Amino acid sequence: MRVRLPAGGPGATVRDHLVQRLSAAAGAVDGMFAAGLVVGADGRPVPPDTPYAPGLCLWFHRELPEEVPVPFPLEVVHRDEHIVVVDKPHFLATTPRGSHVTQTALARLRRELGVPGLGAAHRLDRLTAGLVLFTVRPEERGAYQTLFRDRLVRKEYEAVAPYDPALELPRTVRSRIVKERGVLTAREVEGEPNALTRVELAEHRADGLGRYRLVPGTGQTHQLRVHMNALGVPILGDPLYPEVTGPVPAGHFRRPLQLLARTLEFTDPVTGVAHRFSSGRTLAAWTSYADWAAGQ
Repeated sequence: MRVRLPAGGPGATVRDHLVQRLSAAAGAVDGMFAAGLVVGADGRPVPPDTPYAPGLCLWFHRELPEEVPVPFPLEVVHRDEHIVVVDKPHFLATTPRGSHVTQTALARLRRELGVPGLGAAHRLDRLTAGLVLFTVRPEERGAYQTLFRDRLVRKEYEAVAPYDPALELPRTVRSRIVKERGVLTAREVEGEPNALTRVELAEHRADGLGRYRLVPGTGQTHQLRVHMNALGVPILGDPLYPEVTGPVPAGHFRRPLQLLARTLEFTDPVTGVAHRFSSGRTLAAWTSYADWAAGQ
């Protein structure tokens, strides 16, 4: 869609103008800007605070989405002039993708913090809660993304799953995982391992549940979920493993996947500071299984 800003149009900025002109919810328009979906004649994303200028042409790469708000807070754990670390809730996507544009951590943060150049250094599945690292300055994003690519970030996850006394832990699980486009699940196949996960039992209870510590050495899609399922202790609330019951539709916030990105640890490539961040969240099935199972 192409829009040419008329003389005397409403709004002091292009963002304000589009909110009024399209009679759209501010959050939907902000999500489009956050996703880089509003571009100028050169094809580059237009910042939302660009001053209104008659004659300026804007293009939208997609229609405004109608999205169900994710009713959980996004907690900022750390913020400085280079990075922002947040504690993401279950059901909130990290970055715009598919039908999730405005209801993403990136869109929310750009809007709430007023940092239009904010970018994600990595991604966390929509159904997984926990720590995500964002970069403030676009020119520094590559340095932080390289940390994840080169496996220089130590990540530790927590999961709640059935307890099997016959399962020998701790152990390191190695396998080859493939994820095909258009297929909801990933699968293990024969071949050179490309996925490595350290699995430890933190504690277990008489009701048959265990709390596990998972330390991935690689970052394949659904890796932790696939490896836990392969061990015979699938993570509670998983809509894909061992049986496909999903995908989880927008607006469905019952019985979240019991997987949490608990810690992030790395040396800052820009400042040299050694960082270690911890999530303040708890997994509902461990604190109150009855409430979690009832979807409360």
